[in-house]
Amino acid sequence: MRSNPIYQDLIEQTFDFPQREFTIENNSLQFNNLPLMEIIEKYGSPLRITYLPKIGQQIQKARRLFNAAIANNDYKGNYVYCYCTKSNHFSFIVEEALKSKVNIETSSAFDFNLITKLEEKKKLTKDITIVCNGFKTQSYMDNITKAINSGYKNVIPVLDNLDELEKYGKTEEPINIGMRIAAEEEPKYEFYTSRLGIRPNEIVPFYKDKIENNPNFKLKMLHFFIDTGIKDVNYYWTEFHKSLKIYCELKKICPELNCLNLGGGMPIKQSLAFDFDYEYMINEIVTQIKTTCQQQGVEEPDIFTEFGSYTVGESGCVIFSVLGQKKQNDRETWYMLDGSLMNNLPDIWGLSQRFIMLPVNLWNNEYTQVNLGGITCDVGDYYNSDAHINQVYLPNIKEGERLHIGFFNTGAYQDTLSGYGGIKHCLLPSPPHVLIDEKKKGELTYKVFADEQTAESMLSILGY
Repeated sequence: MRSNPIYQDLIEQTFDFPQREFTIENNSLQFNNLPLMEIIEKYGSPLRITYLPKIGQQIQKARRLFNAAIANNDYKGNYVYCYCTKSNHFSFIVEEALKSKVNIETSSAFDFNLITKLEEKKKLTKDITIVCNGFKTQSYMDNITKAINSGYKNVIPVLDNLDELEKYGKTEEPINIGMRIAAEEEPKYEFYTSRLGIRPNEIVPFYKDKIENNPNFKLKMLHFFIDTGIKDVNYYWTEFHKSLKIYCELKKICPELNCLNLGGGMPIKQSLAFDFDYEYMINEIVTQIKTTCQQQGVEEPDIFTEFGSYTVGESGCVIFSVLGQKKQNDRETWYMLDGSLMNNLPDIWGLSQRFIMLPVNLWNNEYTQVNLGGITCDVGDYYNSDAHINQVYLPNIKEGERLHIGFFNTGAYQDTLSGYGGIKHCLLPSPPHVLIDEKKKGELTYKVFADEQTAESMLSILGY
């Protein structure tokens, strides 16, 4: 133990470190073996980075664990992985996911324009499964019908309300549909039941009244969604077993029903202390579905998941540099960043989200408690607590040094919510975005997807 502990000491004594994604080389951080300092020196900061291989790794991990659980339990159904497009619509993300033969979950009418473009580029074919969620506009339902009539035979619109069924147009073959259960929310919520889905006690009567003898529709899927995602807590299992009970009740009168959709994501790493047993949780899900179905005397369903953040979240990071320090009183030191936290990582501002935050360099310096301040003039543009502690510690900055800071596993939702390519608070530009791929092991390729947004771009949007 050094007499004056350095930042690396703090991290190694607090966490099990280094970790698979985070290692230290030459006093600087590597993320998925990416040489971050070299990247910063080449492209500057602030900077958004996407490491594409991580997407396929996540997909294969989930498939491997679900298929292993299915084999271990002698489970009769299959596992189907869907990518939730709303988590990140960018072409390089969706195309990378499609390389792993994922299916698609949509949430708006415009998703079908995106799908048409992907078909034209031969990134997908019409045999792909498309699960359509959300409270649907008429244009959304029209696009669903149009896709089915154009040859997409595996489109499954999931009914979100009792009026939706009658608003679909005619198709040559019956439309395979799903029904979403309106789940009870966690006690911390301001409302009791989700605004999305159909009340549990209305599902079976609605099937009998409107679907069972309707030649235009076949019920194929029951959709179960928990906003907080898949977690090993009593709340999750209580709602999960409610959905299994409804599935078995429906299956006894609806032989076509053969899919259970576990909407809601798998958690991703948002702290170095993250400890989620994916293998246990997935095995427990498969075991409980099989056990319940056996007890009720019905066949096990195919298991669908719609993973968005899990698919893409851990592929991304955002880099800032410290422009200067401010001592505002006896207790508070501010590191002022060269970008905006609320603009570039809006979940920090809107949801008090905590990402993994680490310095890229100066790991051999002593450390101090700081607040991070974004460059906007908004009081809410700050970061002052990590997921594991209500404080932020970073290396001291000596004369002549410049500290670079990374926020990691930021690949889901942040670009969309911040209005990529649009107008940001205080007219700050969208940062450059670099895509990194790996053609061979250890051989990295770099592509600038977007340069820093220009003043001309913003002024044009504003009508100047």
